[in-house]
Amino acid sequence: MSLNFHENHRLLYGAALATFVALTVVIAIVPARWVQEHTEPLSGSRALTEQERRGLAIYVAEGCLYCHTQQVRPLPVDKPFGRPSAPGDYARLRPQDVWRMTPALLGTERTGPDLSNVAARQPSDTWNYIHLYNPRAVVKGSVMQAYPWLFAIRETPGPGEVIVPVPPDYAPRGGKVVATQAAQDLVAYLLSLKQTPLPGGELPEQAAGAPSGAVTPGASVYAAHCASCHGSNGEGVPGVFPPMKGDPVVTAADPARHIHIVLFGLEHAAINGVNYAAEMPAHKDELSDGEIAAVVDHERTSWGNSAPTVTAADVARIRKQGGP
Repeated sequence: MSLNFHENHRLLYGAALATFVALTVVIAIVPARWVQEHTEPLSGSRALTEQERRGLAIYVAEGCLYCHTQQVRPLPVDKPFGRPSAPGDYARLRPQDVWRMTPALLGTERTGPDLSNVAARQPSDTWNYIHLYNPRAVVKGSVMQAYPWLFAIRETPGPGEVIVPVPPDYAPRGGKVVATQAAQDLVAYLLSLKQTPLPGGELPEQAAGAPSGAVTPGASVYAAHCASCHGSNGEGVPGVFPPMKGDPVVTAADPARHIHIVLFGLEHAAINGVNYAAEMPAHKDELSDGEIAAVVDHERTSWGNSAPTVTAADVARIRKQGGP
């Protein structure tokens, strides 16, 4: 029998199909199975909780992965997002169920920032709720779409409901914004996205590379860890996150309290007569003494502030004293 491909269309189709299947097995399926079987989760990592798994499903369903990657490249421009990604970062990913494949969380588009280590950069659940309800409420120039359907408006929220302190300019005219279970699950998933240090390595260095426009180490750390809440202009978010501009702690002659708050965090604070419900996260585990000294100096000398600066030795001394 001669192989007359130009005359026998069935033979041509069959040969093309067989070649396609063979190449798929050799190039895609076999390597993928090998990687799955030989890649172990990083030591110290953990599987997602049931709530976080529900949040992942919402993350996929809402299309978050189309605009956000979860892969940090070994490039200086990616340093604010964390350390370069490793195979072990993805070892715990599994298909969502029998019918749905493993979600393509690596992504290819960065309309928004990479989220591999977003929980280290932005660990505030309050900020994340407001950001989902209306991104412009916390990031003025954001192009991210709002997700109001993940929230409900209640005249009288019930006991145990999560009330979102949306700034007045973005709050509904009547009632209060309440996070639905879907919103709580999604935020729980986002707050689980924190890179595990590599074996023998150090903690992620989000601030090692200065974002565009940052000209000092302190400005770089501030942009990576502080600006989302306190604003790039130091003015904060009214009623939700306090301003750094003119803040009595930031402008105090004695910097000890300022350093202590950056190291160990703060919650339920009243500043200039305003009670802030959002928690200030601790940065003692992710920022070095030098980085904390740099960002404290940046806050104490920016936006019209003029207060004595600090050194890494000052930070080390207060770190040694412990908190809170």
